[in-house]
Amino acid sequence: MTLRSPPRQARVVVSGLLALCIGGAVSAVARAADYVSIAAGEFASVLAGDAQVKPSSVAAFAMRTTPVTNREFLEFVNRNPDWARGRVSRVFADTQYLSHWQLPRDLGDAAFAHQPVTRVSWFAAQAFCEAEGAGGRLPSWLEWERVAAADAAHTDARANPAWRAEILSWYGTASSVILANVGGMANAYGIQNMHGLIWEWVDDFNALLVAADSRSQGDPDKLQFCGAGAISLKDRDNYAVLMRIALLSSLKAVDTTRHLGFRCVIPVFKGPK
Repeated sequence: MTLRSPPRQARVVVSGLLALCIGGAVSAVARAADYVSIAAGEFASVLAGDAQVKPSSVAAFAMRTTPVTNREFLEFVNRNPDWARGRVSRVFADTQYLSHWQLPRDLGDAAFAHQPVTRVSWFAAQAFCEAEGAGGRLPSWLEWERVAAADAAHTDARANPAWRAEILSWYGTASSVILANVGGMANAYGIQNMHGLIWEWVDDFNALLVAADSRSQGDPDKLQFCGAGAISLKDRDNYAVLMRIALLSSLKAVDTTRHLGFRCVIPVFKGPK
């Protein structure tokens, strides 16, 4: 596993099964993937209510540079066959789980290796992240939102109308468009594909604050483009982010959709001084 940091931040490189040493603590790393170290800081979430004046503190963590791909998830399934389509319990995934793969353990012609994996449940995504080792897990909403607020040059570009318009343009793209491969331009943190490719699971998806009726909207795929109507839009400039909240809040942990994937994070442990 390689941890990469954006310019002006400490860079730590770890590969394969080498130990990850950050702040005096040591963690085993089980997989080879690129992660970027995100320093601790404060962030004003779009979810903050009027009573919450101060920004939230976000502890240091490391995030995968791209969403998990079909190839990576296939490797995970091959190592953990209980997560194969047809074998996974309905307690952990719905009937559409990995339905776009030709066979339970074969991508076929309709799913490409470097596309982000979709049609995965929260349970399956969390299991993959845990298999990454080093305390791997899905990001919290606050962690995801903080990284997603960056453009190519600024860690918080939310006040830039051009950047907001670019993100909103994705929501006008037809849902039938074939997914592109992961990669492309990175944001100021060195993270790619936070917008414009897929929706992403977060660890605390079912704790996000939305209107109660958003949970009775029906097919979660339909919420990709109209779900934000269930939210009281106090900050219209963050409409795109609120749409993501509406989608995530409509889901159950077993649900899958054709444009919902995930990426993992690793906590950055601090040892004693």
